[in-house]
Amino acid sequence: MLITGEGSRTPVQISISPLAMSSVNQATIGMVVTDLTQARRSEELLRALTHRVVQVQEEERGRVAFELHDNITQLLCAVIFRSQALADKLSASDDPSKREAIKLRDMLGNTAEEVERITHDLGPSLLDHLGLVAVLSDARTEFASRTGVSIKLVCKQLTARLPADAELALYRILQESLRNIERHSRARNVSVRLSQQGDFVQLVINDDGIGFDQEHASGIRKGKGSLGLLSMRERANYVGGALKIKSVPRAGTEIEVLIPSAVHGRPGARNSS
Repeated sequence: MLITGEGSRTPVQISISPLAMSSVNQATIGMVVTDLTQARRSEELLRALTHRVVQVQEEERGRVAFELHDNITQLLCAVIFRSQALADKLSASDDPSKREAIKLRDMLGNTAEEVERITHDLGPSLLDHLGLVAVLSDARTEFASRTGVSIKLVCKQLTARLPADAELALYRILQESLRNIERHSRARNVSVRLSQQGDFVQLVINDDGIGFDQEHASGIRKGKGSLGLLSMRERANYVGGALKIKSVPRAGTEIEVLIPSAVHGRPGARNSS
């Protein structure tokens, strides 16, 4: 930080390098002072833009979840009841039609369950009421029962509850990680560990899947997987954290997230007192 003649503080970067030796005890050095004011403003604008994107994304998720729950699910339930009524009216002599009506009812029931699952994922209502550990446990149970992949969750006791934005970031990162594991990794076992590391909370996700070549990931993985990794990085950066990915072909993948346990000045921050 440089103090100008007017007394204001200006962020600068100072680079010093030797240029020549004029004598035994004297040297000529060069010094470059770079004004970082514009760079800092750009960082602040990018941070504000990231916050707005995340905020809009969560608002849209909530709207879609509400529409699915209050409209689509109710319509599906009504159709299920009508298909059951149709099956009940069909006589035993019309057995093929009766079986088809029952199959239709069952398919509609499975569809309603899937819509409820999507609704639950879009708007984690448990997060505000029960906290991060509860929603991580819920995500683990749902993923294991749906995919058949073994997943172990270890949550160490945190010193205090995290701000709302930090909890949401960790939950969304886990969701995206499990989606990538399901779609790409061919993993049989997954482990998730949440712990306190000094002033940071650490989330580590490991799988024993096929992994990928990180050096070529940006050029090769143009599909949803690469977008998912970018989304997770943005989520971590948004709350002042960092995300690291370690992966080797045929040797699994590890995702590590470090987030400050206190995120100050962020909208949605929860008072832990």
